[in-house]
Amino acid sequence: MSLFLNPRVITLAALTSVAPFAIDTYLPAFHILSEDLLASPEAIQQSLTFYLLPYTIMLLFHGPISDGIGRIKTMKWGLLLFFFASLGCALSTTVESLWFFRALQGIGGGAGSVVARAMVRDLYEGAEAQKVMATVQMLFGIAPAIAPMIGGLLLGFHWQGIFIFLALYAALAMFMGSKILPETMKKNMLVPISLSSIIKRYKLLLTNKEYVLLILSLSANFSAFFIYVLASPIFLIDHLGFTTQQFGYLFIPTVTGMLIGSFIAKKTAGIVRSSSVLKCGYYFMFFISLSNLLFCSLMPDNAFFNIGFIAFYNIGMASVMPIIALAALDCFPKIRGTAASGQAFTQMLFASIVAGFIVPILWFSTFGLSLGLFFLISFGFTTITKTNLWRL
Repeated sequence: MSLFLNPRVITLAALTSVAPFAIDTYLPAFHILSEDLLASPEAIQQSLTFYLLPYTIMLLFHGPISDGIGRIKTMKWGLLLFFFASLGCALSTTVESLWFFRALQGIGGGAGSVVARAMVRDLYEGAEAQKVMATVQMLFGIAPAIAPMIGGLLLGFHWQGIFIFLALYAALAMFMGSKILPETMKKNMLVPISLSSIIKRYKLLLTNKEYVLLILSLSANFSAFFIYVLASPIFLIDHLGFTTQQFGYLFIPTVTGMLIGSFIAKKTAGIVRSSSVLKCGYYFMFFISLSNLLFCSLMPDNAFFNIGFIAFYNIGMASVMPIIALAALDCFPKIRGTAASGQAFTQMLFASIVAGFIVPILWFSTFGLSLGLFFLISFGFTTITKTNLWRL
């Protein structure tokens, strides 16, 4: 059976897609939310931070909890909270109530993605694991492309419809996960979930140089693209002149790049050495980010090029992500849930910093955004070259 038609792979992808749906679906509604809730654009922008910070903090705990009580139970509790929080967002009448329910969404929203990361490695080995991770990433990549378009369409009814959609999506993902995925943590494999044991496990993670370097590089790669996702209302509407219904002009090309990169990772698994794919991907990302920086500093804004560079960057990013993610999980085969949490936490910590501090500083122009992309991929490139994975 094709991996694209495999119910387990589809379910794993659905679980990892909760977060991008929670972020991207309501981006087209920023201007309308500002009017309806009588709030400034900056206050609405901070609703992203109110989601991302609790989301990021809880990523530290979802994995250890799943190592202690099981993957499926952890997924259920997280998505159930996300479901009710989404309904709360739909009923919000002030920006403060929106902040509160977005924070609750963040607390529960990461459970599915952490569980899915760990379960890929629980269920699959070697080259097959890379193929599955790449396939999940390809299916996951569809979410950022269609989420803003869904949000734009739902705005034709009311912005509350966006959050009702998120509640229904969480319910569907929870149902699929419960019915299709097996519990991969048997009773004899469960580990204690006391605070002291969790701290001990994270100390173990932090003292592993290879693991730390891998997740730092992975996080920088993702955050470089995430700058444009978070700044998309300003980038598309103010700088490039698009409307709230035209967010697909950014997300379709950039996600197409992710799909191509994921396809490369899948097809090269077990055939081309991982280190070779890794090096090609990083050299390509650096070249594209430098070209983007030079174009934005020397030429007037042009949607074809401004968006095209990001799409090409994503080809390189997606081609290396499964390789790095699996290498990081393989550093700790007995506590993959905790390793997945550490990986997801670092990735979203970078994203939260980008959302709260870097994006508002850089979105003054396309040059500012290109500078952020170049800085982050340069950091990721420097970090990955210090790993054993690079030297294989």
